[in-house]
Parts: sequence; structure tokens; C-alpha cells
Amino acid sequence: MRRTVRWWRSSLTVRVIATTLVASSLALTFLGMLLLGRVTDGLLTSRQQAAIGEATAALGEAQRIIASASASPANAGATVLVDNIIGALAARAGQPALYEVLLLAGPKTGNSAPERGTNLVLGDSVPPALRAAVDTTSRQSWTYTTIQYLNGRSVTGLVIGEPLLITGIGNYELYLLFPLTQDQQTLDLVRSAVFVTGALLTLLLGVIAWVVTSQVVSPIRAAAATAERLANGRLSERLAVRGQDDLAKLAIAFNDMAAALQDQIRRLESLSRLQQRFVSDVSHELRTPLTTVRMAADMLYEQRGTLDDASARAAELLQNQLDRFEALLGDLLEISRFDAGAASLDLDRVDVTATVRASISSLEPMAAQRGSLIHVHVHHEATYASIDQRRVDRIVRNLIANAIEHGEGKPIDVTVASDEQVVAIGVRDHGLGLKPGEASLVFNRFWRADPSRRRTIGGTGLGLAIAYEDARLHGGWLDAWGAPGRGAHFRLVLPREPGIEVVHGLIPLDPEEEVATV
Repeated sequence: MRRTVRWWRSSLTVRVIATTLVASSLALTFLGMLLLGRVTDGLLTSRQQAAIGEATAALGEAQRIIASASASPANAGATVLVDNIIGALAARAGQPALYEVLLLAGPKTGNSAPERGTNLVLGDSVPPALRAAVDTTSRQSWTYTTIQYLNGRSVTGLVIGEPLLITGIGNYELYLLFPLTQDQQTLDLVRSAVFVTGALLTLLLGVIAWVVTSQVVSPIRAAAATAERLANGRLSERLAVRGQDDLAKLAIAFNDMAAALQDQIRRLESLSRLQQRFVSDVSHELRTPLTTVRMAADMLYEQRGTLDDASARAAELLQNQLDRFEALLGDLLEISRFDAGAASLDLDRVDVTATVRASISSLEPMAAQRGSLIHVHVHHEATYASIDQRRVDRIVRNLIANAIEHGEGKPIDVTVASDEQVVAIGVRDHGLGLKPGEASLVFNRFWRADPSRRRTIGGTGLGLAIAYEDARLHGGWLDAWGAPGRGAHFRLVLPREPGIEVVHGLIPLDPEEEVATV
């Protein structure tokens, strides 16, 4: 069922053909039923009119026989007279009989009055309601019925009844029963023809829909394939332009767009390379003067005890800012390595839990200074994975330092979980939190939630960006969640072995969800 739904959603051709088939089937069914209804009504109306005319003529024949018998000097008995009427009408019906004849005594005629019928037809073939109508109205009446025979055979038919007065005997009812076998066969033939024609038309419409849809879908598929190749970096891909119709105009517009994108991307790539080279060159060039300044600053810092208070304070500030400047240069160099694709992993099989605990221990004095307690939640005490320990330690330290910075002195929760494929580390603070939309911005370089807010813990503004790149270098991911006043939660997910695809986070990103049990 899911495969069918996926097939339905992924194929425009299937949807168009299926819709065409369903719509055409419904339309042809409606038209077929309308046609069959009209044919049936016309056939039965024609049959009814012919039967009424034949019944009127039969009644006249019966009355002629009765009048002849009354005028004859010889007095024929009732049985002979009834037999003469039935015989004459049977001869009139022909062979095979066009209709059956029943001559039944009226309700007020004695039970001894003779009754006759042709071809073993039963009197029960005449519905009681029709007999009552003939008796009460004394006029010709008709209805549809089932003609029954003494041998058990029965057919659908039309019965027409008329009152008949036989002199010297009493009131009779003359019924002519017309079998509709041939009419039914005609209707069956028409019905079969309509069904076969409808099926062929539906199939033909399906083929036409497939041909028309293919002419439209094929260029769309070609455009989708070309767009996918463009997305994969093959910027020289273009659509073939054929003809001058709307699809050709679409192909021309698509090619113009692709050319504009190619030009823009090349310009951006060139600008990005210049920017990366500039950052890398500046970072390297600043190393030499920074080393000289560091030597002088270290000398002043060591001699601060012999200086006056203002000069000693200046030496301390210089030392602190040089530390921060060196950290910024180090981060810029690291970012330039990522941009140049020169960053690599030094993998080693280590205990991730122990690495996390070591990172926490180095930051506990800073957390205590801010009044924050760090709580560690470990599902498995020993969790070994093939990682670059230096980079993972840097990620964890960045996340915890960020939590201390924005945690407002509230507790910080660090969770470590793992299964056979991945290891996950979560760092949760209960401080300021993140506004809607900021969770996707926190990993941007030099991004700050509030530019006017001062940093109380020294940082370069590149920590989370570097942590994000370190996670990607491992083949994992780093994402964030936050809400104003409810704190923030950062989740790091890494594969336990190289080549394992990370497809689940193990730890819920929203900390209010139930934590996975692993």
C-alpha cells in the first residue's frame, strides 16, 4: 500500500492517466446508462404500441366470431364458441406464436363457464391487479408480468386485457400475453455493445492521455534531471531547446537562469577564495609581529611588581588581550583550514565518556565562579568510539563554556548516550534561551544573539562555528534548540566508527521530550 501511495505521489504520468481513466469511465458509464435507458424506453414503447394494436384487432376478431355465432340458426354450445375464439386468435398469432391467448370467465360469470388458453399458458400469468382493473373499468388495460407455462417455463412479457361479452354465456376477459424474449435479447446485445465500446474508448483515452502526458512530462523530467546535475556542481548543464512552443520557451528561460547562476556562483567562489586567502594570509602574517609583541608583553608582565599601579594594571590588560588575540588568530587559522578543505582527523579509539568528564573537570572552576553546577547523566560509563579526541574535547568545551556564559548561574546538564552506531552528547542550560529562528543562526561565524550584550567569558565568536565544522568532519552533526526563558540545548551526534551514516539523534533535541533509553 505504501509503495502504491509513493508511486502515485512521485509520478505525474500515473496520476494523469489514472485520473483520465476514472473520469472517462464515470462519464462513459453515465452516457451508457442514459443510452440504454433511452433504447429500453423506445423499444418497450414501440413494443407496447404494437401489442395494443394487435390486442385491439384480436378483440375485434373475437367479437366477429361471437356475432356470427349469434346470427347462425344453429345454436353452438358455450364450449364450442370459446374453442372457436381461442382457435381463431391462435391462428392469428401465427407460428411461432407472436403472443399467447387466455380467455377467462369474469368474476360474475358462473364457475361452470369454460376457460381456455394457448400453448399450456397458466392463468396465474395474469396479475390479480390487472384482472381487477379490467373488471372495474371495463376498458383495455395492460402491465408487465412473468408468463408462466404448465411445464414450468417462464418468460418476461407484456399482458393486455380487455372485457369481452359472449352472448348466452356472460362476461369474459380476453388476455393477450406478448413474450419479450426477443426484446430482451436486443437489449442484451445493445448493453454488450455499449460495454465493449465504453471499455475500448476508456482504453483509447488512457493511451491518448499517456501520449499527451509523455510529451509534457518528458521535458519536465529532463529539466528536473538537469537541475539536479546543476545542484551537484555541474554548472555547464543546459536543456535542449526544440521548437518554438511553450516548452521551448521554458527551456530557454531555464538555460538563461542556469547561466546567470553559473556566473553568480563563479563570482562568489572567486570572492570566497579571495576572502579565505586574505584571512589565512593575515592570520599567518600577524604571527610574527604578535610573537614580538608577546615577548615584550611577557617581559612587562613579569616586571609588573616593580611598576606603579597604573603601569602594572596596563601590563595585565595587555597580557589578557594578547591571550585573546592569540586565541582569535588560532580560530581564524582553523576556520581557514576548513574553508580550504585542509582539515583532517587524527582518529583514535578513545572513551568518549572519559573525554567528556575531562572537559567538564577543566571548566568546573569557571562554572563555580558563575554559580552553575554541572550535572552529568551517563547511560554507559565506558563508551568507546573512533574519534579525534582533540576536536571532540574542543567541541564539548565550547558547548559547556557557552552554557556557562548564558546559563545565568543555573544548573547545566550534560548527557552522554550511545548505541551500536552513534554516540550522542547533549549540553543543556536553563538560562536566557534562544528566540524563534535563532537555533539555525548560532553556528554562524561571529553571530551573537544580542550584539549589545557584553561577553563576560573571553571568546572569539568562532567557537560554535568551529564546533559545527568539527562535527561535520567526523561525519556527524551538531544542532541546537532553545526557547526564551527556558534555556538552550545543544546536541552533538557522532558515528562510533568511520563510514557509519548518522540517521538518528538518540537524545531528543527538545529536552522536554522523553529521553531515549539506550
